[in-house]
Amino acid sequence: MREMVLDFLQKEIDLEHIPGGAVSVSLKGEVLLEEAIGYQSIYPEKQIMKLNTIFDIASLTKVVATLPVLLKLMEVGEIRLDDVVSFFLPKFAKNGKESITLRDLLTHTSGLPAYRQYYKEGLNKNQIVSEICDESLEYETGRKVIYSDLGLIILYKLIETVTGEKFEVFLQREFFTPMEMKETGFNPAKNIDRFAPTEFSKELKEYKRGVVHDENAETMGGVSGHAGLFSTLKDLQNYSSMIENNGKYKGKTILSESVIELSKENYTPFAKEYRGLGWLLKGPSLSSCGDLFSQTSYGHTGFTGTSVWFDPEAELNVILLTNRVHLGRQPQILRLRPRLHNIIRSHL
Repeated sequence: MREMVLDFLQKEIDLEHIPGGAVSVSLKGEVLLEEAIGYQSIYPEKQIMKLNTIFDIASLTKVVATLPVLLKLMEVGEIRLDDVVSFFLPKFAKNGKESITLRDLLTHTSGLPAYRQYYKEGLNKNQIVSEICDESLEYETGRKVIYSDLGLIILYKLIETVTGEKFEVFLQREFFTPMEMKETGFNPAKNIDRFAPTEFSKELKEYKRGVVHDENAETMGGVSGHAGLFSTLKDLQNYSSMIENNGKYKGKTILSESVIELSKENYTPFAKEYRGLGWLLKGPSLSSCGDLFSQTSYGHTGFTGTSVWFDPEAELNVILLTNRVHLGRQPQILRLRPRLHNIIRSHL
């Protein structure tokens, strides 16, 4: 399997679909493959990809940061899925959003727009939250799945309101420190040599290294519920181990088994895109985990070129980290991911 995976990734590198990548495959809790290939940087100069390269994991933030915090708050009795968002954020209760619940935001069925270019308006974090509170719905809540960054920004604000502390502080204490995720966080120290740079920034006049790629997250100060997190392959292996072990990491209970199981249920059987709480579930078609993962598989992707997928029936976990946006926002990653997962699953 190792040779086939590396040969496949090398072809994608040669085609300039990705500059390089770091990949991990674990089966029944044992790491079978852990490799770095290609380059972490092409511009302005080539730098070899390493196992300890630090990646902007983009929307993996939603399941590595925002989701576990909400599950923790649920198990300690601070929130419930059917709480309306406006109970915590009263200004949200307008323009048809009065009955939107935490469940609706986590399953991307709220009816909120998918995206807004708030950064072009020069808005700060609080102004962006206010803009989302003023938004009108694009469809009736609960009727279809529209993947929305706006919903996760609101959940970030809700978390800080409930906990009374900064999102990143809560995360560090409750999750990253006990899971030994020593290089995971927002706004990391600028150790340039180990960052996988993303796109060229006209404002910075250089490629982004250690600066979040997502423009809305950047204008929010680098911290949000939809994007902004940086991490490494090793740290994400630790996180994945916790998820696979029903909330436990090296014997320590990080989350309860009951909330982990709850997050993996299918809340959108009416849609083509199956959604758990935060998680993307394998659906009827076009799954980024490919054709061969079981129907109980779940995972998530990040726009920068990252993904994590679990197949509980095979006890399989695959982590792929790339900075494909370093070469531009081309769509080849959409075919790369499922084909890579097909190779892996068919050789186990």
